[in-house]
Amino acid sequence: MFRPAVKRDIPEIAAIYEEIHAEEAAGRMTTGWIRGVYPTRRTAEAALWQGDLFVEEDSGRITAAARINREQVAEYAHAAWSWAAPRDQVMVLHTLVVSPQVKGQGCGTRFVAFYERYALEHGCRYLRMDTNARNLAARTLYRKLGYREASIVPCVFNGIPDVQLVCLEKRL
Repeated sequence: MFRPAVKRDIPEIAAIYEEIHAEEAAGRMTTGWIRGVYPTRRTAEAALWQGDLFVEEDSGRITAAARINREQVAEYAHAAWSWAAPRDQVMVLHTLVVSPQVKGQGCGTRFVAFYERYALEHGCRYLRMDTNARNLAARTLYRKLGYREASIVPCVFNGIPDVQLVCLEKRL
């Protein structure tokens, strides 16, 4: 079940961030994120405060979370987008996380499908998102789901230096 996040979800979302950081530290996952820098509990709290944090809940447990809104990060201005979409018709998926405990069970695919439905329900036919070039699992998933890599933008992103930010797009 997908729903807007509430305050009581923050500890579980932060725990997913920590699980991902631990998997990265152990060499079992590559996201390019840095523990203590991004994402952190404050990342989830800020998204909750903005009212655009969503979760997937299964049997009372948060399995995935992401921020969905119309906010295109500054780095997107450097991307070679295929469509000159009006800003109010662009929906953006930020910081999609899936608990490593449910990896490979379709949570990411379901969350992206939810994001696409949400975008259409809010009048947005143009979808954008990003990931670190090092995150090959995310890049593979997004490609499989019909997203096109518009550009790779070198930057400092969310406090992480030397990021090759892959900007992705899809039109519904």
